[in-house]
Amino acid sequence: MGFSRLYSSLKSLNKASLRNSIFHSQKPQFHIKSGLINSENKQKPNISWLSSLVPVAIAFSAGSFAFQTLDTPALCEAPTQHPESGINYGGKGSTDYAVKGYHRNVPQQLILELKDISQDNMSVDYNERHFHGKPQNSFHKAVNIPDVVVYPRSEEEVSKIVKSCNKYKVPIIPYGGATSIEGHTLSPNGGVCIDMTLMNHVKALHVEDMDVVVEPGIGWMELNEYLEPHGLFFPLDPGPGATIGGMCATRCSGSLAVRYGTMRDNVINLKVVLADGDIAKTGSRARKSAAGYDLTRLMIGSEGTLGVITEVTLRLQKIPQCSVVAMCNFPTIKDAADVAIATMMSGIQVSRVELLDEVQVKAINFANSKNLPEVPTLMFEFVGTEAYAREQALIVQNLVSEHNGSDFVFAEDSETKKELWKIRKEALWACFALAPNCEAMISDVCVPLSNLAELISKSKEELDASELMCMVVAHAGDGNFHTLIMFDPSQEEQRREAERLNHFMVHTALSMEGTCTGEHGVGTGKMKYLEEELGIEALRTMKRIKDALDPNNIMNPGKVDTRPPIGPVRKGLSVADIHPSRP
Repeated sequence: MGFSRLYSSLKSLNKASLRNSIFHSQKPQFHIKSGLINSENKQKPNISWLSSLVPVAIAFSAGSFAFQTLDTPALCEAPTQHPESGINYGGKGSTDYAVKGYHRNVPQQLILELKDISQDNMSVDYNERHFHGKPQNSFHKAVNIPDVVVYPRSEEEVSKIVKSCNKYKVPIIPYGGATSIEGHTLSPNGGVCIDMTLMNHVKALHVEDMDVVVEPGIGWMELNEYLEPHGLFFPLDPGPGATIGGMCATRCSGSLAVRYGTMRDNVINLKVVLADGDIAKTGSRARKSAAGYDLTRLMIGSEGTLGVITEVTLRLQKIPQCSVVAMCNFPTIKDAADVAIATMMSGIQVSRVELLDEVQVKAINFANSKNLPEVPTLMFEFVGTEAYAREQALIVQNLVSEHNGSDFVFAEDSETKKELWKIRKEALWACFALAPNCEAMISDVCVPLSNLAELISKSKEELDASELMCMVVAHAGDGNFHTLIMFDPSQEEQRREAERLNHFMVHTALSMEGTCTGEHGVGTGKMKYLEEELGIEALRTMKRIKDALDPNNIMNPGKVDTRPPIGPVRKGLSVADIHPSRP
């Protein structure tokens, strides 16, 4: 399974799609042997997934790429929760290549219990563990990788796995499509990676109620293929390859959020395995309820730190009768942002408002053999009846002309519309094509809509002044702004410059009453901004929730900083000494 999974991942990345790496038709076969190997004695493969993609893929296809399989795993326990230990889970140093962790070997008995639970659906192969320890789209890395990867097939198996891990106080890292940006699936403390991709079934579709019950491993694209014959679709559209469970965990959104809301608005009910192995249902299938605490919203965005999602009930929408896609160009990025704001203020119910700067358009042209004007560009989508969609498009065309816009063009035929949104969705891969030897520091912020133009203008000025290649992409209809900062991972100065630009954008957004992350989540990368954004009391409240639900801190430890220093600082140490995740 290690070889086939790596190969399918490389193949899918080369096509700018991650879909082939999500589902596995063959049942994996693994063999467990006794004994332990210390992690510092392992020989790590020198694989750069992005810069070496083509030659590695060629080597695979030629049958000349061979892996050495480790027969025995390196194991580690979860860290203790003593801030004076100086453990770094990310935080201030979270943009370092190696997010630090703390290791101790754990009993071999846990491995035997996991094998008894999972049967053949588990692996201690080094290459398989290395694959799960490096997110596909994130520059973040950790000093360690998972010690075991398990592939549960049912909610009951997840419950048993979690219960065993809790007994031995071993970290758990839930794993979906691995498309997250901020290091959510890193294993800085080793532990057990729970890969949910075998739980990828639709459990129930209620067409008349317009909802669907699914397992967490199904991808949103695969779900929409299933729903299309019924005239329904699930409206959230993050990057290709994302799974429903991961989308819940990171509270994602996408380009359609401006019309349909984010994940928190589209999940009706969850089932979650808690840290002690208990299975909790967070609600019913009713569209609204005032019964008790809103546990559904508590779990959405918790990034696997409070429980493992095993079932999701989703709100669906009717496929629109008609849609019109429009594109237009602007002399400056501020002009484009101003039109996005004016469109939303006009009350027009657009379903997408996407902004691309001239560098991103250049990358799209290069990667897709297009000839789009390389200037700041807005993309709109209008839906409804044919007459309504065209009417809204004409209104926006007038707004565009009032803000120095030009080349307003429509697309109504299905294939052209699909192609336009496809190249937008594959913007990241276009950037890698334009800068093949680079990694991307990807960051997103969100501000009140009235501040978007100022935020983008200030950030763009700083990005353009940098020696690094930087692209801007925005979900402009709801104030969500992304940067893709391309840097050579072998050049320390470039990495530090990328960090500086990321910090500038985030702190500028926070100064405008915005957030450090609009949709990518916290993970290890955005911890350092939480206290500035939310305040110490909010972090203390989050810590109390975490301690109550996960007293052994086994659930994805080191993500979403819930460990503010509470009480007096120990004599002789600064806050930075006892809590390295603080700026």
